[in-house]
This record gives sequence, C-alpha cells and structure tokens, in this order.
Amino acid sequence: MALAQPEPGALPERTAPLRGALATTACMETLQVGYLHAVAAAAGCSLSQPFPDNGIDWHVSHSAPGHTVDDEVTIKVQLKATYQLAPHPRGPAFSFTLDNDHLVKLARTPVSVHKILVVMIVPRARDEWLRAGHDRLDLRHCCYWTNLAGHPVTGRRRTTVRIPTSRIFDDRALCEIMTRVGTGGRP
Repeated sequence: MALAQPEPGALPERTAPLRGALATTACMETLQVGYLHAVAAAAGCSLSQPFPDNGIDWHVSHSAPGHTVDDEVTIKVQLKATYQLAPHPRGPAFSFTLDNDHLVKLARTPVSVHKILVVMIVPRARDEWLRAGHDRLDLRHCCYWTNLAGHPVTGRRRTTVRIPTSRIFDDRALCEIMTRVGTGGRP
C-alpha cells in the first residue's frame, strides 16, 4: 500500500505550536513593524523610531539622486492593524476608525515632514499570519496606506476614514511616495 505523496513544493502538515501569552494586539504591532522593515529594506530606505513617539511610530528616510528638495527626504509613518476586516477588501476603499487625537496629528496641514497612515489587515488567528517555504516567507495579509492631510474630524471621539484599496503599501509604493516627496510633492 503506497502512502499519499504531498504535492511538489508543499510543506508537510505540522501540529500547532505552543505560542507565547503576549496579547494579540501586541503581536499585531510586532507583525506590522516587521512588514514595515521588509518594505523599507526592499525600497532602500532607512528607519528610525522617535523617542518618545508622540503619536508617530516611525520616520522613513530615502536618499536618491533625483531628489530636488534635499539629498535625503523623510516621511512619518503611523502604523495601525486590524483583524476585523476580511482580506482583499471589496470596492475602492475600506473604512477604518481612528481616535480623533490621532487623526488631528495625521491631518495637520501644512507640514514640513509629510505623514502617512499604514493600516495592516491581519488574519484573526495567529497561526495564519505567516507561511514559510524553502524559497519565501509570506506575511499575511496586506498593508494599505493613505495621506490624511486636511481630513476633517467628524466624530465626537473617533472618526472613520476611508483607506483606498489601490494603495497597497509595498516597496514600489514607498519608492513612489519618496520620489514625489523628494521633488516637493505630497506622498
């Protein structure tokens, strides 16, 4: 009797690991920081973390010969994550709710250093966050970005903003953002 063979390239089934007791939200924060690091590395950007953060998580800097406003430009990034949205949101945008204090900081205009909001949609179950193979590491699901400069506060304590599904945050998007900022434009 022959045993069933796995498909070529498929990894064998494994039992669930004993995960640490760190809160899911703290783990989500760590996951999105890993995503940001991977995107920044592929885009050739440097990262710094302000201390104290004062409502902005990261500064991302990019040097390129095409920059006309300075040899190195920087943007500020606020990271958020949610498991309350399904992957591959339908339509041109999805809704995300921010505390008004965060929105005021992200919506301020004019600014000397532009800010973007990066929202990561993650699976609810931690065992679905990563898939590793011999030739890749898949980090699930996706980050989307938006520039909220000038966005009004509409709620009493929280305001819902729309995040465009066309703005997937990856290395190419980050390079394009930095190119626009480097020539005096907005993200």
